[in-house]
Amino acid sequence: MVNRKLFRPAIAEVKDPFVARPSQSVAVPQARKKPAPPEQTFAENFYYVKQMQARTPVSVVLLDGEVLRGTIEWYDRDCIKLTRYGSPNLMIYKHCIRYVFKEGEEAARGGTNGQ
Repeated sequence: MVNRKLFRPAIAEVKDPFVARPSQSVAVPQARKKPAPPEQTFAENFYYVKQMQARTPVSVVLLDGEVLRGTIEWYDRDCIKLTRYGSPNLMIYKHCIRYVFKEGEEAARGGTNGQ
């Protein structure tokens, strides 16, 4: 017959692992933290390139409410070149633009075509 002994760990041995766990659990949420979003998404560049390639007629609404119509020929960091039909082409600074939309979308937005 084999003599088996029951053994219990000392209290100090039991407490030590519990002390170490809080420091480990603090590090785990930091590892799961979402990364910060990128500084630039390039969505504006994607939109301009798409409209340029398709030669989509667009309306450019300026800060003062003036609407210019034409196609975007090229763009850079500060301005766009708007090619117009029957009127001189324009180079427009981006900081003067309120928004840009495709021709024909003003009816879908609730606007009128006759403006």
